[in-house]
Amino acid sequence: MKLGLNTGYWSAGPPAGAAEQIAVADRLGFDSIWTAEAYGSDCFTPLAWWGAATERVRLGTSITQMAARTPVATAMAALSLDHLSGGRFVLGVGASGPQVVEGWYGRPYSRPLARTREYVDIVRKVVARQEPVVYEGEFFQLPYHGEGSTGLGKALKSTVHPLRNDIPIFLGAEGPKNVALAAEICDGWLAWLFSPRHDEMYRSFLAEGFNRPSARCTPEEFEVIGSTILVPGDDVDACADFVRPVIALYVGGMGAKGVNFHRAVFDRMGYEAQCDIIQDLYLSGDKTAATAAVTTAMCEEIALIGPWGKIAEELDAWRSSAITTLLINGDPATLERFAELAG
Repeated sequence: MKLGLNTGYWSAGPPAGAAEQIAVADRLGFDSIWTAEAYGSDCFTPLAWWGAATERVRLGTSITQMAARTPVATAMAALSLDHLSGGRFVLGVGASGPQVVEGWYGRPYSRPLARTREYVDIVRKVVARQEPVVYEGEFFQLPYHGEGSTGLGKALKSTVHPLRNDIPIFLGAEGPKNVALAAEICDGWLAWLFSPRHDEMYRSFLAEGFNRPSARCTPEEFEVIGSTILVPGDDVDACADFVRPVIALYVGGMGAKGVNFHRAVFDRMGYEAQCDIIQDLYLSGDKTAATAAVTTAMCEEIALIGPWGKIAEELDAWRSSAITTLLINGDPATLERFAELAG
């Protein structure tokens, strides 16, 4: 199992110490560093800025919000970053959810799996640069000929010759159908809220995609990039206090009641009753009580928390899971210590 650094989302500004963490990760031989976006900072600009100071690590987006850009615009960014990094770029994409897609980006969210399939297909065509891009899909048409069209659109081919004409594309996915889609059409799966205790379930989702006639990769070629929350400390419950707000936000607030894909992940783990409590409290405005309702056991499903000895023991479950690269975050000293354990 390889290691990667997840710089995470920005809050009011750039995450403190990110440049130092990236330098340490590159020096320690981490496989990759990743940037994120939702409805604040974009993911490409920080990756290019920080990545310019690295020499070895792969540079990935986790995730590029597909609704934020046309597939051609995403392909242009991928071509540019791949050249600038000397072929170290990995494009991670994801559908996000209806609240962000329709509320922030002003785009329709309907049928996200079908949209994803077309989006990835167009990105690959642009990057391959074999011919002018013509695409007649349900959601995307190149050249465009729909409502408001002038009729003057021309099929074009990128002026930039790709450094690699097949840049890896990973899909951020949580639900069974979306994970299967990742295994079918992508080079890897970006797993969030992953629990190694339920590894067999995730492998069954992946197998569904691998078994389709159009599958792009074999299981041996496919990568699974999993993010965890690392909080070392003597008191497990106190360490869990750093994870509880994250779970409360995702289970309680990152989606409407009845349409929350993150909550569904914990439902599948067996926490449906607890999720009802967390979601009701969060949506009623009592975020403090919702956070307190997140149990330590829920935190331990997705995070590595507690004494270093406990973390070392629990790493075995991650190593034997479908995860091929484990993403963590922490100050330079924490990254050094974890690299020693994982090595």
